[in-house]
Amino acid sequence: MRILALVPGGIGDQILFFPTLDDLKATYPDAQIDVVVEPRAKAAYRVSKSVSDTILFDFSGSNSLADWGNLLGVLRDREYDIALSLSPGWGTGFLLWLSGIPTRIGFSRSSATERFLTQAVEFRPEQYEAAVYHDILKGLKIDKPLGELAVSVPTKDLEWADAERKRLGLQDGGYVLMYSGADTQKKGRLKSYPIENWQKIIADFKQKQPDLPLVLIADEENAALVAELIKLCPGTKTSAPENMGQLVAMTAGASLVLTTDGAPMYAAIAAQTFTLALLGETEPAKILPKSDRVLGIKSPTGKMADIAPQMVLDRVWGG
Repeated sequence: MRILALVPGGIGDQILFFPTLDDLKATYPDAQIDVVVEPRAKAAYRVSKSVSDTILFDFSGSNSLADWGNLLGVLRDREYDIALSLSPGWGTGFLLWLSGIPTRIGFSRSSATERFLTQAVEFRPEQYEAAVYHDILKGLKIDKPLGELAVSVPTKDLEWADAERKRLGLQDGGYVLMYSGADTQKKGRLKSYPIENWQKIIADFKQKQPDLPLVLIADEENAALVAELIKLCPGTKTSAPENMGQLVAMTAGASLVLTTDGAPMYAAIAAQTFTLALLGETEPAKILPKSDRVLGIKSPTGKMADIAPQMVLDRVWGG
């Protein structure tokens, strides 16, 4: 059996879909499960234990008829038995209908979309997003409770993390990982937490726990911000994992991950590390599981910059 899942969105959306994929694999252990994902999200599947292959397609891009035709050709060649679509657009449903996949399941969002499906599942967006995605299994009559996020980290990524901790002098105990967020704007709002706020938080950590190592996670989107913080906060360490496996392995060894909404947040949740997430407009209950290991701090104004450093520190030291 060959099963296809179409999953638009970024890395976070993919990781929140992992419990659904794992239950699908548990139900059909001999099935090959492939996913169609955007190029920016492919990295998530390095730590998936259930997916065989990833097919790249930019759902949010300006796709030509040739782009859709190329994807249709791939789907026809692979002769899938089942397709699960999280895409809200009617175009994706039409594509699946043209592909000839016999069982096509999606959410009941509009009659235009449903006409191309063999089964439409009730769409309940008020839930935790992983639960929203998990509902699609009802179209296959799979009725299991939502499980925890689980990942499978390649051995070489675990070895990299061990070497990285040795390089940073972290072998003797825990450490705090911090992720600033991307130093860019989305819809006119900065996606990172302000540098002056991070400076205050780091200073408080150093005062209260001077022997506790602090490590800033750097990536392509926040490299300049991290470099400035290192100058302002001497003694703070930095690490730059190159893939999702390395990131999960680094978060697994931390005592606490303090992060904005981004890949490190989902990596920490999957690694079951204590996680404190700084959120702007997003409701914590939508993207964070109910767990005593995960706590979200939502901005009172919807702007991440308006989360006072003292509010963060009160949660850190208050438990």
